[in-house]
Amino acid sequence: MKKIFILLPHKDQFVKSYSGSASIWVKDFHKKSIFKKNTTVFGSTKNLKDIIDKKIYINLDIPLVKFKSRTKIYLKKFSDYVSKIKPHIIEIHNRPSYLLDIKKKFSDINYILVIHNDPLNLKGSSSIEERKHLLDTCAQIYFVSSWVEEKFFNGIEKNYYSNFKTIYPSIDKIKKFPKKEKLIVFSGKLNKAKGFDKFSAAVTKLFKKYKNWKAIAVGDEPREVIFVKHKNFKFTGWIPHDDVLKIYNKSSITVVPSSWEEPFGRSSLEAGSRGNAVIISRRGGLPETISSPIFLKKITINDIYIEIENLIKKPNILKKLQFENFKNPLHLINLNIKTIDNDRNRILNSIKNININKNSKIKILHIFNRAEKIGGRIYFISTGKKLENGLIRLGHDVEGLSDRDIINHNAAFRGKDVLNKLFLEKSLYYRPDLILMGHVHSIRNETYQAIRKNNNNLVISQWYEDNLSSNGPDYLKNMNNLKTNFENIDNFFISTHPDDVSNKVKGVNYQFLPTPIDKNIERLKIYNKKIYTHDVFFAMSHGVNRGNIKSGKIDEREAFIQKVLNFNKDIKFDIYGYKQRNPVWSESFYKAISNSYMAININRGKSKKYSSSNRIGSLMGNGLLTFMDCEKQFQDFFNDKEMVFFNNLKDLSVKLSYYKKNPKEAKKIAMRGQKKYFKLFNGTDVANYIVKRSLNNDRKFKPLWEKI
Repeated sequence: MKKIFILLPHKDQFVKSYSGSASIWVKDFHKKSIFKKNTTVFGSTKNLKDIIDKKIYINLDIPLVKFKSRTKIYLKKFSDYVSKIKPHIIEIHNRPSYLLDIKKKFSDINYILVIHNDPLNLKGSSSIEERKHLLDTCAQIYFVSSWVEEKFFNGIEKNYYSNFKTIYPSIDKIKKFPKKEKLIVFSGKLNKAKGFDKFSAAVTKLFKKYKNWKAIAVGDEPREVIFVKHKNFKFTGWIPHDDVLKIYNKSSITVVPSSWEEPFGRSSLEAGSRGNAVIISRRGGLPETISSPIFLKKITINDIYIEIENLIKKPNILKKLQFENFKNPLHLINLNIKTIDNDRNRILNSIKNININKNSKIKILHIFNRAEKIGGRIYFISTGKKLENGLIRLGHDVEGLSDRDIINHNAAFRGKDVLNKLFLEKSLYYRPDLILMGHVHSIRNETYQAIRKNNNNLVISQWYEDNLSSNGPDYLKNMNNLKTNFENIDNFFISTHPDDVSNKVKGVNYQFLPTPIDKNIERLKIYNKKIYTHDVFFAMSHGVNRGNIKSGKIDEREAFIQKVLNFNKDIKFDIYGYKQRNPVWSESFYKAISNSYMAININRGKSKKYSSSNRIGSLMGNGLLTFMDCEKQFQDFFNDKEMVFFNNLKDLSVKLSYYKKNPKEAKKIAMRGQKKYFKLFNGTDVANYIVKRSLNNDRKFKPLWEKI
């Protein structure tokens, strides 16, 4: 069974009558969690008879020892438990310093941090460096309000990270509107920071005029006693949380006049959900707690008095606010626990984590078709080569295999046997952290199993360029090739956007793979040429055999291209793979694209989101003005000053004609497009994205194209 340990601050009492914010959070979300049986809560509680849930709780008793830190004793006792029963997740509440201390001893455990207060005032998160370290360390960070989140990211670029969320303290919605009394409530620490001095003075003044109204103060503050004596004013002290909710059920008005920056303000949330009109200050996260609040203009006795009196004098407004807050509680347990459990499930089901940072270097076995048998003709369009260059530039140790060359260099009946043997041998002696595979579907199940048996931390990812949409070419063949690896591969990076994958298989992790380019391969600046033999370049290569068009093979794009030719007789086209004109490869390919300053990018099959072959990298990366079908949605990345988008045949023809007449403008767009493409999809950044996502660091890393 996967185990989750939850560690509370040692001063946060996990009891019914004196629950802290962290304890209430754990209690509320635990009762609806799918991980109930997997969870153990650790804390230090004085009154063991009052424990919220004895079945899930372990008390770490902290004796009073002179000259010894109670925190150190607390963490030592917790660490002893972790050593004996190693959990899969440790969730730590409101103590970043706890997390950093425990992480030093148990680096291979996944950590969740829940921050309930201003992080700038917490040990372990006060500095920018500490907070960045927490983001790099934690599998997930939760903030109890957007206000807390914004405080945490003060001075930090938020877009770089994705392992954080705001999860509000939440409440169960009651079915029936409760019966109300003429009762006003204050709940929390009874001190000046919470505004209790001003509240008590305001309601005491109010009782002189409205003698049938009463007030209750729930809580206490022994360090700052504010004395109130009035027959209509009652103190309850600290009472069980369920009893507090019962008071809200019968009360009509709740006041939260905090002068300090409330991280959230649970009393406002709870009171509103129980049908109270709620008067609050605009401090901290309080405005995020309730759907229909009354805001204090100033936190003064007079302002509190005025707002309460307005509600008493206008019962229709009072009832309206009560019902609005009752019907529309902002934060419900059922919804938020689903988010939390989904995050836990993702972490628990994730591959064994290899925690890397920007400077970490790993060993990568990269297997893809290098086309050595046919003279490396695909070098200039090879995604595998561009990714490999990127991996090497990042400083990773890269070992290579060419799967199809191994098969082709051996007898047909032995090729796959030799490949599997070499793949296993190389994996065993090289012991990679990551195996990266490109279009590989000849490795057998038993080979994968043997490799994983001898390398527990191994991660295997596959990148795949062929179309996986049912409307795309060779869909069944492509999907069947991919399916051979579903049970063996951890991550799939595909050129088809995951939203458009047909017949998705549950549990398969698809991520988008853009076509990378490389500064040493896409090295031309065609827009700088002065003389061209043609205007427009287009190439097809489907149905080739050893570089030549197969007899009788027809490419569905031929009909469209013929129409383009008919519509644009004044334009000089240079078309390959069409009407028995063979495709061009290697250096000849570069010479061919250099003869034109414009190019059309159309693929086989119906256009889908971001779907494109590796052709787009060659065109944009070498500085050709590229015409792209609007349905591919590349407008998400490029504007019309970087790429030309067309809707249909007529639109394409009009735009081709326009840029034929305006070559200077065409070249400017091509130059900007090339610059943008290198910025977004250079091979180094794409390789870095694959490594980080493969090693389960997707929570911490967003590539530039996902930020647009």
